Amino acid sequence: MTTMDIYKVLKLLPHRYPFLLIDRVLEYEKDSRLLALKNVTYNEPYFNGHFPIRPVMPGVLIVEAMAQATGLLAMESNPETVSDTTIYLFVGIDKARFRRPVEPGDQLLIEVVQKSVKRGIGIFSGTARVDGQIAATAQIMCTAKDFED
Repeated sequence: MTTMDIYKVLKLLPHRYPFLLIDRVLEYEKDSRLLALKNVTYNEPYFNGHFPIRPVMPGVLIVEAMAQATGLLAMESNPETVSDTTIYLFVGIDKARFRRPVEPGDQLLIEVVQKSVKRGIGIFSGTARVDGQIAATAQIMCTAKDFED
């Protein structure tokens, strides 16, 4: 089991502020699972409009955080397939469920587990938790795409 600091995350993911939704990887097991952390702060740009009375992290961004975690797991598990022009793309989502709001001050723990890889498409289960309570779950699919200049 190993971890990744923000510099390793930035090296692997093409996302940047305000769309980088992983702050650190707390646990990682090759071809198996990854546990990531997102510190949710009041300064997130989406809180201005979602919702001014009671800020709530949009569910679609929780799912995006899960997708970024799957990309990290896939890339770190198969470093030989990753180059400077490789991006892992989100290709599908099934069974998304939202069970509790995620608000400023929360620490979102995102766990993704690799279920299978078929014809280049990775299938993962994702769970996002706050204080041990499930905030969201989804089945995420992603694939690698090499974009030449």
